[in-house]
Amino acid sequence: MASADSQENYMQSPLSSWSDGPAKAAILAFVGRVSRQDSPDFLPPEERIATFDNDGTLWCEQPLQVQFFFGREQLGKLAQADPSLKERQPYKAFLEHDLGVIKQQGKQGFFEVAAATHAGMTEDEFHSHAREWLARAKNPLKDRRFVDLVYQPQLELLDFLRQNDFRVFIVSGGGIDLIRAFSEEVYGVPRSQVVGSSVKTRTEIQAGKIDLLKLAELQSFDDREVKVQNIALHIGRRPVFAFGNSDGDLAMLRYTLSGSGPRLGLLLHHDDAEREFAYDREFVVSPLAEALDRSEEFGIGLVSMKNDWRTVFCPDGAVFPK
Repeated sequence: MASADSQENYMQSPLSSWSDGPAKAAILAFVGRVSRQDSPDFLPPEERIATFDNDGTLWCEQPLQVQFFFGREQLGKLAQADPSLKERQPYKAFLEHDLGVIKQQGKQGFFEVAAATHAGMTEDEFHSHAREWLARAKNPLKDRRFVDLVYQPQLELLDFLRQNDFRVFIVSGGGIDLIRAFSEEVYGVPRSQVVGSSVKTRTEIQAGKIDLLKLAELQSFDDREVKVQNIALHIGRRPVFAFGNSDGDLAMLRYTLSGSGPRLGLLLHHDDAEREFAYDREFVVSPLAEALDRSEEFGIGLVSMKNDWRTVFCPDGAVFPK
């Protein structure tokens, strides 16, 4: 049994929820290399850009991404007003949770359905609606709020990077406005540092007030190579650190590692069926296959949830209000 002193030192050490091993050592070594002024690999703070995927990288994405459940609830309300939706695809599949049809539609397909369900809302209305939903919506397999199923080791990593003058961005295939509704409180990531999928909007002027109205049309699906394009568009710098968990993140990881100087790209492998879920290739809409097979070729580090994390979820849940 560890002494009280050693336990206290463990709790105060960086990344205390990470097990000692290659993954933790690589993170500590990389951050040290780029942040120490006496290091030959020192980078000024403005170049210390870190990008993280969200679903399956910062919080739980099983049994499906949170965006699905968010959109399905609104779709159910629309189907009450228009019962014909229950017989029309792709809406029928989402209402019935038909994974076969959903898989055919792909991740972009269910984002398009979710986007369509919120057409007509202003940005302010959507933000209020999203926060109300996040405050109560629960994961059906874990019986905890979605927003509470964030990964404690990743929260520590976000804090550690910020302590060393990294700017942390979320770059997700999920909806940009849904993530912005909780990113500041849960991750400490400002809304302005969230990049995600988006819908087209229309500017409306009523009674002298300007609002943005959401349309039922996808503007940008932030996945695979589009992530790279949106990083350039919204951030303006190539990241030096990137963390993902699926083939949808492979382009972002390769883009990060293709730059000159010190770089670190990591993939989270969900291999812990006891504490979370064990999956990769077979995940319905967001598999980890090519990135897993070619990680060594591309110089991407693998993080095992089972072996590299002492704990998975925040024990007390998120700070998001109920």
